[in-house]
Amino acid sequence: MKTVFFDVDTQLDFLCPAGALYVPGAERLSGNLAKLTRYAAENGIPIVSTVDAHTEDDPEFKIWKPHCVLGTAGQQKLGATLLAKPVVISATLAVDFEAARAAKQIVVEKQKLDPFTNPHLSALLNDIAADRFVVYGVVSEFCVRCALEGLIQRGARVELVTDAIRSLDQEKEREMITRFTGVGGFATVTTAAVCN
Repeated sequence: MKTVFFDVDTQLDFLCPAGALYVPGAERLSGNLAKLTRYAAENGIPIVSTVDAHTEDDPEFKIWKPHCVLGTAGQQKLGATLLAKPVVISATLAVDFEAARAAKQIVVEKQKLDPFTNPHLSALLNDIAADRFVVYGVVSEFCVRCALEGLIQRGARVELVTDAIRSLDQEKEREMITRFTGVGGFATVTTAAVCN
């Protein structure tokens, strides 16, 4: 079974108290995020990391306050979630699938909540051909939910790491987890202890 870790938006603007769109308590995820990243690196498990990559006048800022603007400190990933020499997949540039296939980490840029709005993500996942995805990151009821839904549609086994996610609304997070686990046997929850 080929496994891919799917790291959702673990960026400074979300994880740090000084971040532009800080998720309360998200800084407490750093230990488990580091554990997951280290485990993947040590065991040859590729990591697909999504990141918000907004322009200064992004239409999304009519809904959310400005965050993760390209080139800003807040747009950067938490250091503990970043491996050396990741391959970056932009929504607008051609993809070097050979380089992506060889990379330990692939960073997929997106401008909307749903990572599958990057037109290259589905083709990339087809190329990787994983049958198991381990998902974690922020925000549970928004971008993490979108990632889970897109991965489930692929028919692969999807596991949500519940102690490596954070929400803006705990009730909505509980609802999301209930919906997710209600999908059936290939949608399960786990914890970062799986990396011990």
